[in-house]
Amino acid sequence: MELLSVVIITLNEERNIGRCLGSVQHIADEVIVVDSLSKDRTAEIARSMGAKLVEQPFLGHIEQKNFAIEQASHNLVLSLDADEALDDNLVKNVQDIKEKLVEDGYEMNRLTNYCGKWIRHCGWYPDRKIRLFKKDAGIWKGTNPHDLFTLNEGKTKGRLSGDILHYSFYTIAEHDRQIEKFTDIAAKAKYDEGARSSLLKLMVKPTAKFVKAFIIKAGFLDGYYGWVISTKSAYASYLRYKKLLALQRES
Repeated sequence: MELLSVVIITLNEERNIGRCLGSVQHIADEVIVVDSLSKDRTAEIARSMGAKLVEQPFLGHIEQKNFAIEQASHNLVLSLDADEALDDNLVKNVQDIKEKLVEDGYEMNRLTNYCGKWIRHCGWYPDRKIRLFKKDAGIWKGTNPHDLFTLNEGKTKGRLSGDILHYSFYTIAEHDRQIEKFTDIAAKAKYDEGARSSLLKLMVKPTAKFVKAFIIKAGFLDGYYGWVISTKSAYASYLRYKKLLALQRES
């Protein structure tokens, strides 16, 4: 049987970390919490539930997750965010993989809870993610703050049934604060990569984002919160291109 290391990055996650750790307590042989010097009870809760705590000042979303993988002692790694938890079906399937590991990595669905409602449209579900993998099979990539685990060339991928339950935002105000923060990071990262904005993109991209989320991806079926998510997605797109344009003009 394979031994499993669960790795989680945290920053002020006292309201979420207990649920996350509880969902893996029967399948994890090791739990490592990489904490970015939280000011709340995150570290205390993690230690009380048997996790190994590693303090690491925040390196960036992608860099922090790769650092967390490096801390794992075992060949099989499950990478989670603190606001995520495994449902019972996924727990069972991860246990099955421990008993018979076939692929190099496994993707699974992620179901997001937004202000108390499970969102099944807007392009938010099934939102497949590779989160279970052999330690040397891949690496976190992407553009901060949006990370993506990528298997190395030639590595094989399987799929597990069940959902990662993602408790994203408890209030719309929290979403607004994250949009402001993440668009700062994204605009800077895109600028450094050589991406450029324009007045045309400022008009077209947000509109396209809304149409895709609310109409093409059937966000209207999620009711009021489908509308909120679609409009916030459009606004985030607008801010990202606006901030990118500002960086261009400053230079």
